[in-house]
Amino acid sequence: MKINIGILIAFSFCSCNSDKNSDHDPDIVVPHIGIEAPVNLQFSVISQYAHDTSAYTQGLEFYNNTLYEGTGDFETSSLRITDFKTGNVTRKHLMGSNEIFGEGITFLNNKIYQLTWQNHLVYVYDAKNIDKPIKTLNWPYEGWGLTHDSSNLIVSDGSSNIYFVEPETFKVKNTISVKDDQGPVGMLNELEYVNGSIYANVYQTNLIVKINAESGHVIGRISLEGLLQEKDIVPNRTDVLNGIAYNEATKNFLITGKRWPKMFEIKINQ
Repeated sequence: MKINIGILIAFSFCSCNSDKNSDHDPDIVVPHIGIEAPVNLQFSVISQYAHDTSAYTQGLEFYNNTLYEGTGDFETSSLRITDFKTGNVTRKHLMGSNEIFGEGITFLNNKIYQLTWQNHLVYVYDAKNIDKPIKTLNWPYEGWGLTHDSSNLIVSDGSSNIYFVEPETFKVKNTISVKDDQGPVGMLNELEYVNGSIYANVYQTNLIVKINAESGHVIGRISLEGLLQEKDIVPNRTDVLNGIAYNEATKNFLITGKRWPKMFEIKINQ
């Protein structure tokens, strides 16, 4: 997940099978039985907006027509409110330290939840006040991405697992293993739940995968290769794609990356 030195464009999936031939020929891939190959989903760019290049984006979410962003990078980790049309940060709570690294965020039951990377801590805020957590909860794994459905928090830890979690205690209720026709799909990072599907950034790639939230099967892929143009990339500063926010009002997504200078409003053709 974490501090990355450059944008890695290559993307690979783990393939797991028992075909003896594949032990000798790495080019032979046996499809994962019973899982259809994901559809390559197309998208249109609706608008572009400015984005704060100090934001090492970990979580991005709309709540009551307002955009919230969680950022990482130790001392500068934050929870913030952003005017996405201007890129201006209208309110910011610095919660990081030389030990605390902020991660994904989401809203549920009038509370904001914010993961930390390796600290096993979850900060909980009143949705009306980002200035100070009202409590902390414990999480046994690394914290990467966070979203929710109608009753559960949904968490990624950098593996191919996605956890459905009880919001008051952060105890795991259910786990799905994310797979496509080639096998397990890992490095799942920022998450967004929309209408029975989970959209996930695959860390260090320009791909978002669309996951069936019940089966864990990857049913679609969105390649965002070239979304951020070369002229907008600052070497050793601009980092990887990360950040998915669904706007219920427009049915569009906001997409950005770590220290990107832009956010993109896109419409995904389902």
